[in-house]
Amino acid sequence: MFEHLIGTELGWQKIEYNWRDSALYALAVGADENDLLYTYEKNMKAIPSFVATPYYNGVNQEPKRPRPYPVNYIVADKLARELGHPVNMGFHMGFQIEIKRQVDPIKGTLVYNSWLDKLYDRGAGKGLDFEIKNEVYDEAGNLLAVNTSYHRMKGDGLDGFGGEKPVKKVVEYPYREPDCKVDSYITKTQNVLYRLTGDTNLDHIDPEYAYKKCERGVFMQGLSSLGFATRMAIKALIPGEPERMKRIYVQMRNMAFPGTPVQLQVWKTGEHEAVFRYLDMESGKPILDNCEFEWK
Repeated sequence: MFEHLIGTELGWQKIEYNWRDSALYALAVGADENDLLYTYEKNMKAIPSFVATPYYNGVNQEPKRPRPYPVNYIVADKLARELGHPVNMGFHMGFQIEIKRQVDPIKGTLVYNSWLDKLYDRGAGKGLDFEIKNEVYDEAGNLLAVNTSYHRMKGDGLDGFGGEKPVKKVVEYPYREPDCKVDSYITKTQNVLYRLTGDTNLDHIDPEYAYKKCERGVFMQGLSSLGFATRMAIKALIPGEPERMKRIYVQMRNMAFPGTPVQLQVWKTGEHEAVFRYLDMESGKPILDNCEFEWK
């Protein structure tokens, strides 16, 4: 019924950036006074999750849009037209980054496209899940990263269409205390900083708008949590060597909020593999769970 939507794409777009954008991104995902590696142009390196910023971007991308319009929004609009009623956007379930080549932190162009890659039928009354691929290249045509974004939608007419069933991914955590813990803090203006990297959705800045979705009001961008986790995992496992990261996978479980202490708990599971959780230290709830990290 909905399989014809597979292949729905954003179309090729680009973002030009320089070292200030790299530094801004680092600050937006919690870099502090000790992280000059990411914020000072001398011997600078990029936090690898910088390649996720094209996914939600309404600031420095070309062609311009007033707000981010990723493929999950395009799919929701198409479904609304076909069904004859608005579609609940649901929620962002997770994200994966597979690094293929390092980003130049000083200056460059990100050239990218996104498309609906997989669609899953969750069954009657449960809605549908889908995966979006986002390939990011440099201006020379070198593939930098393959991003996969995971989403869920619910609503009348969205379920029981006879498609493939989703497979739930569960990470097995070792039965021991974490091998390492990294603490950080989401500042009270972290949401403002992160939106300057491109995600200008109103949920993350406008209290009146945000209260319609969350009783606590303004909440953090999911990809900001991904960036926090990336920075903290590098600190725990490959300090000072972000270029060694190969892959990060996260499941988004709970909203994060400005003004919150957070902690990354990491278990090594192999020579170049680890699993982790990213926790809200006030509530004890995982913001990100069932997470994986690989490096070379």
